[in-house]
Amino acid sequence: MKIYSWNVNGLRAIMKKNFLEFVKEYNPDILCIQETKLQEKDLNDNLKDIEGYYSYFSFAEKKGYSGVATYTKNQPISVKHGIGIDEFDSEGRILITEFQEFTLLNIYFPNGQMNEERLDYKMRFYDAILDYCNKEVSNGKKLIICGDYNTAHTPMDIKNAKANEKTSGFLPMERAWIDKFISNGYTDSFRYLNPEEVKYSWWSYRFKARERNTGWRIDYHFVSNNLLNNIKNAEILNEVMGSDHCPITIEL
Repeated sequence: MKIYSWNVNGLRAIMKKNFLEFVKEYNPDILCIQETKLQEKDLNDNLKDIEGYYSYFSFAEKKGYSGVATYTKNQPISVKHGIGIDEFDSEGRILITEFQEFTLLNIYFPNGQMNEERLDYKMRFYDAILDYCNKEVSNGKKLIICGDYNTAHTPMDIKNAKANEKTSGFLPMERAWIDKFISNGYTDSFRYLNPEEVKYSWWSYRFKARERNTGWRIDYHFVSNNLLNNIKNAEILNEVMGSDHCPITIEL
């Protein structure tokens, strides 16, 4: 089973950039999309009805903002929109689909660069997700937590580590949370299988960053350690264009 994750920076926009051709060529079993920038009234058949897939969406209350979508060939046992905390669920950042073998959390984690208030929101969001995941695992669930985490974990995951030490997305507190996540029993699938490989999943639109490969690895498939033995492969498809992010994959 192949599970893809991609921050598309606007689902309507990427539909005009060969998105359906991408789906047909790569043929994911499940495709998790972040930053759809949709509300329910924006859904049309082109966005909702990709041939061969069930589709599920979570919307932000704010227009043209955030949002996630999950396309899956197999119908889930259950679908949840959020984790039951309104200040986080209202931004449409979390979509949880339960399958027989695992539960999949498709998450667009907040960006903390705007101001201190948003950075605090981001850190509280992180902790709420960790609490939720720990409860699920304690109940015997096997988890895949994928999406745009908006944090590069180590200097290997960012082109200019020194220059970004005081930038949200590479702050010590954000990186320490990923350390805490790992210590609680979760594994970064790409780094687990590719311990020395330097690849990025996001590039600024400015300064020809993608052309120069001045990037950050901020998109992940983390898995709970009770699913670790099922990981077969993990890749970053940095040749796929259409967004400031590229797709990432995990194969079970």
